[in-house]
Amino acid sequence: MAKTTVLGNESKNRYQNAIRNTDYTIDQNWKSYTGEEHGRWDRLFHQSRQTLQSRACPEFLTAVDTLRLSEDGIPNMEELSDRLQPITGWRVVPVTDLVPDEIFFDHLANRRFPAGAFIRPESEFEYLQEPDVFHDIFGHVPLLANPNYADFMAAYGKGGQRALSLDMLPNLARLYWYTVEFGLMRSGDGLKIFGAGILSSSGESVFALESNSPHRIDFDLQRVMRTEYIIDDFQQTYFVIDSFAKLLEDCYQDFGDIYAEIKDFEDIKPNEFLQSDNVVSRGTLDYFN
Repeated sequence: MAKTTVLGNESKNRYQNAIRNTDYTIDQNWKSYTGEEHGRWDRLFHQSRQTLQSRACPEFLTAVDTLRLSEDGIPNMEELSDRLQPITGWRVVPVTDLVPDEIFFDHLANRRFPAGAFIRPESEFEYLQEPDVFHDIFGHVPLLANPNYADFMAAYGKGGQRALSLDMLPNLARLYWYTVEFGLMRSGDGLKIFGAGILSSSGESVFALESNSPHRIDFDLQRVMRTEYIIDDFQQTYFVIDSFAKLLEDCYQDFGDIYAEIKDFEDIKPNEFLQSDNVVSRGTLDYFN
């Protein structure tokens, strides 16, 4: 849902009163961005590319180049969509803020990614709890150029519509959180990042791969759907997938039977470790203590 205006965030304030279409999209009004705001994107982009060069999954780094994201100011979403759509059929549509669940799922199911139009203020340069244009475009959009990942995201949108009807949205939301936002992937030379929440945070990019504190556990669909998460700090557990093809294979199914199986199980705490977990590395949790 829309949030209240944040004092001191001129970019967000500018979009609060934008005319919303029935699907909550707005006019990005790209010409309204100031030179300072474009400069903030450039610094965020430069810092993140340096941090991620050896840490992001190769698919992400390739897609950033394919879509021609750069230190050249905040992207125009219409022009970016014209580069993305011929590859996987996806487009990027500007929104003011978070949109209602049913609207969000409809966008994804129809291969539209809703991206926040505002850019974070200088005071929140390193960490922002809500998605802005840098998080959404730099973090999320590049991998939509990967066919398997693009299909997974569209399937997730359709699955969201079904989860709403079955009152199982919290469980499905955990799948999004631990993959799309905070997922890790095996690669030829170790673990790599693919989750947008990590990719758009230089601090968590280092923490997720190099800290001894968090658990790193092989992806298991039911385990993920039962695991709670925290939204205001680094993650206590990260789940590791083998590939986007395997993620799509694991999740391209009707979740009805899974929901029926787990609905009576207790939730798993974010820092909890199970004997059944296939461990990549067991964390000390020292950072969180």
